[in-house]
Amino acid sequence: MKLIVLSITLVTFFFSQIQPALAFCGFFVATADTKLYNQASQVIIARDENRTILTLANDYQGAAKDFALVVPVPVVLQKEQVHVGNPTVLERLDAFSSPRLVEYFDANPCQINYPAEERIMRSDAPSSAGAMKKARNEAKDLGVTVEAKFSVGEYDILILSAKESNGLETWLVNNNYKIPPGASKALRPYILTGMKFFVAKVNLGEYNKNGFNRLRPLMMAFESPKFMLPIRLGMLNAKGEQDLIIYILSPKGQAELSNYRLVKVPSDAEIPEYVQTEFKKFYKSMFEKSYERENKKVAFLEYAWDMASCDPCSAQPLTPQELKEAGVFWLDSPSSRGVFISRIHVRYSRETFPEDLQFQATANRELFQGRYIIRHPYRGEDKCEAMSAYQKSLSVRLEKEATTLAQLTGTDVNIIRNKMKLPSSSVQQQKNWWNQIWH
Repeated sequence: MKLIVLSITLVTFFFSQIQPALAFCGFFVATADTKLYNQASQVIIARDENRTILTLANDYQGAAKDFALVVPVPVVLQKEQVHVGNPTVLERLDAFSSPRLVEYFDANPCQINYPAEERIMRSDAPSSAGAMKKARNEAKDLGVTVEAKFSVGEYDILILSAKESNGLETWLVNNNYKIPPGASKALRPYILTGMKFFVAKVNLGEYNKNGFNRLRPLMMAFESPKFMLPIRLGMLNAKGEQDLIIYILSPKGQAELSNYRLVKVPSDAEIPEYVQTEFKKFYKSMFEKSYERENKKVAFLEYAWDMASCDPCSAQPLTPQELKEAGVFWLDSPSSRGVFISRIHVRYSRETFPEDLQFQATANRELFQGRYIIRHPYRGEDKCEAMSAYQKSLSVRLEKEATTLAQLTGTDVNIIRNKMKLPSSSVQQQKNWWNQIWH
């Protein structure tokens, strides 16, 4: 039986206390990318006015013959509106917009020209005519209409409309699609609002002929005033919470959520040196702590930037050709305003996100990134009055890094102090700890 993927994990559509202390720039060290999460789907939404190109990637791990995708869409799509995307573009967007770790090196305090400011930085074979007629009659009896049928790349695609959810569920079951419990209830709101259903499954002949080792993303182009991402179908067969990374590309500015809170991830935090070797672990813990602190009912902005530049660059900005492959359709316009990317991270479940995601475009072009800073102390043997003052201020700074990390991740601060080779409090052993750190 064909398994319908009604999960955003397989990409069903659905469609602080930290003060910014340092300027951008610096030396890029590492990123916290989508590979951090076991169930992480990625979606690109390139949108200008009412025009949208939606790219759906999936992390499906089963056999290609068992894969199918159901996506509520606002209009009937035709073949020319559906394409197979380039998975590399998603990797590039992920790399460009991932939260990043940067490092700085303190200068020698004894230098005469000591700087006044620190510069911190995703076939069945054609059926007989008789079988096709039977299928059409059955669909009609159930209130289901096959609005369009075509193939794109390794995918066979149907666009369905339905009069009621029980009929659509019955049609899908009768056509050998395995539907998870509760499908009818989840389908009903989309039918009531007049949405259609994009159903895709793998054409095994095409898939095997081309030697694919993974399913490529699907892209859909349409016009609709609805700026949304339906996620309720994606919760039917989900096992627990899921992570969704959304890259919204706009000629205007930041994209925002209109029906859920969107908050920035904690950023510009100075954290201990040792985190450099375990940055991915740190970011995962920090995100989970922030998610819990917000009662699991917010989405997080991880990056907002003009794609013409980056600072610091965890990956180079996408080229015009890569942006077009990501769905950006306005670059050739004489009045093109470029591309602004908003990276939104949603961790959701049935309980915490009961509604589909509703977006709105804004003209806000404020730059933001999830950025975490390591400042390496100066370790030279120089002696001067400035060095003594530097050592005293450094003890305070390192203690603050320990407490900041504890607040961000929920780790016991004494465990952090031990890993930093600091005393168990900020006041004891002040005379000895400097040498313990250095030697």
